Amino acid sequence: MSLIKGNLEVKNHCKRIEVINDFKDIEDIERSIITKYRKTLWSKFIKGIKEYEMIEDGDKIAVCISGGKDSLLLAKLMQELQKHSKQNFELKFIAMDPGFNEVNYTILKNSCEKLNIDVNIFNTNIFNTINKIAQDYPCYLCAKMRRGALYNYAKSQGCNKIALGHHYDDFIETVLINVLYGGKFNAMMPKLKATNPKYKGIELIRPMVYVRENDIISYTKYNGIQTMNCGCVVTASKISSKRLEIKELLGELRKTNKNIDKSIFAATKNVQISSLIGWKDNEKKYSFLDKYKEE
Repeated sequence: MSLIKGNLEVKNHCKRIEVINDFKDIEDIERSIITKYRKTLWSKFIKGIKEYEMIEDGDKIAVCISGGKDSLLLAKLMQELQKHSKQNFELKFIAMDPGFNEVNYTILKNSCEKLNIDVNIFNTNIFNTINKIAQDYPCYLCAKMRRGALYNYAKSQGCNKIALGHHYDDFIETVLINVLYGGKFNAMMPKLKATNPKYKGIELIRPMVYVRENDIISYTKYNGIQTMNCGCVVTASKISSKRLEIKELLGELRKTNKNIDKSIFAATKNVQISSLIGWKDNEKKYSFLDKYKEE
């Protein structure tokens, strides 16, 4: 039996969801992906990989595991893909310990063992560093440091790709966060190449781009999978999450527009440059006046 029952991470804020059952047999958990959750998880996972050409022969992919529901599902999906795919690629499961408390570290380790995920856990102590140098606004610096640590470790393992567990809802929420709080229209990319010369040749992929968070929660509860609640020891008691505010906003918008999520995602594919006041390309800024003067 797991140490803690009923803790599921909902990305970037601590929401508890009761898990009724303990871990099911690993065979049942793996089978449910391509049977019970074939339409909601497996098919959408495959769609994202194919549509955005995420995996090629010869890839060595570092699958990043945080201990939360999203990354644990990603690991199982990638394992299933490797079993059934005609492409030849290698998987390396990695997890960073940025300074988890003992309970969360144990949950991470035990969950990976029960799910038959051979994970390599490496330590960084980032939480302690962030708590010292960025107490007021730690999230941006923490994310940057964690991303750098992941790239470094993946490179040391000979990986050319890094897979993260961001899902469809993350994509939607990120667009709104950037518009409402950042004053910019930025989308989360399904895949992107590292821009730092130090990590040249490494790509980041997000295979669960079309997978919905509610379906991940359903799968996790159904299989009795125990996950970390909220691993952050820096911000848990200090600041509210902007992502939580966006989740609540979307919840209200869905009451009057059931297609709000689809519309937001579609907008990232249908940007009309000619109707924008300004835009950026590789850090160079443009204005509608540039072309306007020429007409």
